[in-house]
Amino acid sequence: MNTPTAAKMTSPAQFVREVLGELKKVTWPTRQDTLKLTVVVIAISVIVGIYIGVLDTTFLRITGLLFRR
Repeated sequence: MNTPTAAKMTSPAQFVREVLGELKKVTWPTRQDTLKLTVVVIAISVIVGIYIGVLDTTFLRITGLLFRR
């Protein structure tokens, strides 16, 4: 039976060096971009919350009318 070979184990120090090397290659967003995207996420969350709240209230009233009989 053919089994895949295990990846070569590296030392924790080598792992940390490689991770830091990769993090230096990352293009991080600017502070302005981060603030804009944060506002977008909060706004969408509020809109979805209101939408779900309206649906919940609507269905609650409908089921209340149906089961009062």
